[in-house]
Amino acid sequence: MREGDSWIPADEYGRSLKQGLGVNLLVKDVSKAVQFQTKVLEAETVYADPDFAVMRAGGTEWMLHADHTYRDHEMAGVISGVDIRGLGAELRLYGRNPDAAEAAAREGGWTVLAGSADKPHGQRETHIVDDDGYVWVPGIPI
Repeated sequence: MREGDSWIPADEYGRSLKQGLGVNLLVKDVSKAVQFQTKVLEAETVYADPDFAVMRAGGTEWMLHADHTYRDHEMAGVISGVDIRGLGAELRLYGRNPDAAEAAAREGGWTVLAGSADKPHGQRETHIVDDDGYVWVPGIPI
């Protein structure tokens, strides 16, 4: 759906990813995912178009790919007809104030699975579900 060139050729961006953990989230609508992540998680949008986005928060980058970009990918069958993604996974974003994230989520109409609370493992955190069913856990040390 992108019109024109990407901000960087895909192969060049791919070669720049040399070490560490890569997170690639498949989403139904990139713009909705970007809206959630910027408003609730205070993530920075490095790049976004209708097909693809790169997000950044706390020194970590992750990618969003629209479902249709995976038509010829090995995971196409895994996401076909699936409404809720990320079952059993928590995407933890350390350094984002959970109280502020919870307020932004409620204001934006997203589901707060668990309100902000101090946890025995030393974090104050909240659990928020995005439009694709991913559970995000913003947290800060107590």
